[in-house]
Amino acid sequence: MSARGGLPWVLLAAVVIVAIAWAAWPDDARVSVAARAHDLAAELRCPDCEALSVAESSTPTARAIRRDLKRRIAAGQSDAQIRQAYVDAYDETILLEPEGSGLGVLVWGLPVVVLVLGAGGLAFALRRWKREPRLHATDADEQLVAKTREVDER
Repeated sequence: MSARGGLPWVLLAAVVIVAIAWAAWPDDARVSVAARAHDLAAELRCPDCEALSVAESSTPTARAIRRDLKRRIAAGQSDAQIRQAYVDAYDETILLEPEGSGLGVLVWGLPVVVLVLGAGGLAFALRRWKREPRLHATDADEQLVAKTREVDER
């Protein structure tokens, strides 16, 4: 490969590396206040309707929370500080996704435990049924069936 033919590939590799580094670099300055506020609002449950996030809801309370989020971000609070302020004010039920500790572990872990125990119980039952000998009809059973069929045919 000549130097001239390899130059575009080297440039392409450099552009890809720079793009990946820029995308992976943690820089909060690139994220606007509105984008951060929307991301946080999407994580919080609307206190009035509870089925929607603050970002999706149009209730007065949700609008007030969205304004408060922008105010807190402009004041320099971190996302974790803002989340904690809302947890302190409304309890952990304000979070759409429970925390990964305490009661949140129970909320996330209990369905998994139930699923694993159910699958284990089903596997145990199937293996037990497979080991049991198959039951065969006795002569008395076959005579009873034949007698019942004779009565049904009449």
